Amino acid sequence: MKLSIIIVNYNVKYYLEQCLTSVERAFAGIEGEVTVVDNHSSDGSLAYLKPRFPHVTFIESNHNLGFARANNIAIRQSRGEYVLMLNPDTIVGEQTLKEVIAFMDSHPKAGAAGVQMLKANGEKANESRRGLPTPMTAFYKMTGLCARYPRHKRLGHYYMGYLPWDEPGQIEVISGAFLMVRKSVLDKVGLLDEDYFMYGEDIDLSYRILKGGYENWYVPARILHYKGESTQKSSFRYVHVFYEAMLIFIRKHYGHLGFLLGIPIRVAVYAKAAMALVSMQMHKMRRMMGFADDRGRERVAFTLAGTEQMKLECQRLMSRKGLSTAVNAADEGYDHSEHYLVYDIDHMAFADILDEMAAHERQFTLATYSMKSNALITDKEVYT
Repeated sequence: MKLSIIIVNYNVKYYLEQCLTSVERAFAGIEGEVTVVDNHSSDGSLAYLKPRFPHVTFIESNHNLGFARANNIAIRQSRGEYVLMLNPDTIVGEQTLKEVIAFMDSHPKAGAAGVQMLKANGEKANESRRGLPTPMTAFYKMTGLCARYPRHKRLGHYYMGYLPWDEPGQIEVISGAFLMVRKSVLDKVGLLDEDYFMYGEDIDLSYRILKGGYENWYVPARILHYKGESTQKSSFRYVHVFYEAMLIFIRKHYGHLGFLLGIPIRVAVYAKAAMALVSMQMHKMRRMMGFADDRGRERVAFTLAGTEQMKLECQRLMSRKGLSTAVNAADEGYDHSEHYLVYDIDHMAFADILDEMAAHERQFTLATYSMKSNALITDKEVYT
């Protein structure tokens, strides 16, 4: 068997349905298996998805095990030459899996590979190519020097912005949103470190792959990643888990450098976390005092791209959900804060959708509609 795909789900059944649909198309001609580990979802994910995807293996957990533990359960059962850890809030192009497998087959020293990830607005995600967060690299990231000098080989090393986007290149860290790794490499360097509940486990594994004598590669094959629809990024728990993961990595791999050398990165991490929490509190206070702009729905424009039947059904859904003000943003005088381009995924190739989003980078935000599920999916909300 060539490929084992593992997806961990937590309360994102419509995003996962879309992801699995894209995987089905991309799997054509590949001998493989797909396993979904459900982390005790409360949205009826399993009852909804099982009859729709009979060839997918579903593992049901009685608890939220976290990303690392859930993946490890499926990895131990996997039979593929390659294992792909894939986030549920992703869309995979029809040729993406084949392109990455072909690259890995022709580069025996490649232990793992990642891809070009697009944001919902078509912009290339910096997380597609990352450097190891050594104490100084992480310090440059936390203090904003990386953002200020993104192409600098030292200051901008965290996102390796000096690498070309359209060519394969050696990187250090592969995002867990799409991480394809040789099963033989996992047998040698070990599975995901379960000390990480969520975030950081991909950095840790990438580092161990490099230490094991293998290479990590970026391959310019496309996916779209909604960037965390399975997590609540405005929550205090997210801030705690995300920044604690960075500290776990520093303690585990750079603890030998001594306490004093670790002070700058610790200060930066705690300062960044504090700033994030203060920002959240300020936003909540502004909403409570009535200063927040609650007209978002009225100022959102939807342009429908699909069959006439799709447009009719989608318009009915939007009207039922209070989105009756949705219009073509090209109409004169329409004041919109965000322009969604709604694609008919039942009749359009996912690769073509990704290409169009990349070509119109930042001009539109992706939305999709399927008459099979009668679901309108955006980066912020799902309407059914």
